[in-house]
Amino acid sequence: MVYLGNKLKKLRLQAGFTQKQLAEKIGVTKSVISYYELHERCPSPEVLIKLARIFHVTTDYILGIETKQFLNVSDLNDEDIQFLQHVIDTLTSKRENNN
Repeated sequence: MVYLGNKLKKLRLQAGFTQKQLAEKIGVTKSVISYYELHERCPSPEVLIKLARIFHVTTDYILGIETKQFLNVSDLNDEDIQFLQHVIDTLTSKRENNN
């Protein structure tokens, strides 16, 4: 079982945020982020939504319900999205051929 605190810490570190920086982004104190990461408190639904937006993941991903992380391509043009799809298809095909 993946705990929300572990997932949150992983996402925070991957994004290069300190606890204080993340706290400022969502409007809480650094100690609240620490409580979340230590499994001593759970974020409200509103905070979960803010976290999901900051990290470009779903709330289900943060909660450990969904295991796949999605890419946010909303700021990319069609040509860039097609390029990424080609790369994904190539990597998927390569992995399938190795199995």
